[in-house]
Amino acid sequence: MMHPGHVVALGYRYPGPSSLEVLRDSVGALPRSAVRKAMDDFVDSVAGLELGKWEELHTRTLDLSPMFVPYVGHVTWGENYRRGEFMAELKRDMEGIGVDLGGELPDHIEPILRYLAATPIPLADLIEVLESAVSEMKSTLATADKRSPYRHLLAATLAVVQDLKPVAIGVRQTLGGKQ
Repeated sequence: MMHPGHVVALGYRYPGPSSLEVLRDSVGALPRSAVRKAMDDFVDSVAGLELGKWEELHTRTLDLSPMFVPYVGHVTWGENYRRGEFMAELKRDMEGIGVDLGGELPDHIEPILRYLAATPIPLADLIEVLESAVSEMKSTLATADKRSPYRHLLAATLAVVQDLKPVAIGVRQTLGGKQ
């Protein structure tokens, strides 16, 4: 079974001819949960779009002049040195466990979700800021386009983060707050 973070990450990829089927199959393999419900809603929302319309929506929502900024570090710190330190630390950890950035910066939500799916102990700095960053992304999108299918994807992302947080905090406490 695929980790929920990996399944949600698939929704952030640029859509292609088989994207809907891959998403539908991957979501269908998830157990019943808040992540599964939000991903079902996302798949249902994009299923009614022609591929070209979905591509336009993806680009309009996440790329050129995005409706929300999909970069955790940027949402948290803006363009200052702290974001750079965060990205360097995240990139090192991602490379150490074999997470491919897929052409994105390390603080982009898609590789972060794949990272969360691949590591048993996420970086403490990431866990500390991730929930508030995703909540802000979700709020920004709701203001820009309250009917966007991507609101469901952000809800799924938030559910992954909320499911992860108690585990990560427990692991950090076990390790004495150090990683």
